[in-house]
Amino acid sequence: MKVLYAHRTKERGNRPCVGFVDIELDEHVRLYGLRVVRQPDGRHVVYAPQAGQRHAASFSRPFAEELTAAAVAALEAGR
Repeated sequence: MKVLYAHRTKERGNRPCVGFVDIELDEHVRLYGLRVVRQPDGRHVVYAPQAGQRHAASFSRPFAEELTAAAVAALEAGR
């Protein structure tokens, strides 16, 4: 897994979006436009982009934590 692109955003609101990332899982799969959101307790969570009113994908908790760790590290490195 590697982060292809990371872009910070201005944080606003109760659950601010802190950035967007594109991640390559392997040579076959890439995920674009993942949203990194800071929760009220300070944790971060990665969400798949929306397809209309629904998320385009969902992730198991262990995989979501792995995605989130990679995304947050990339966003912090870009500061």
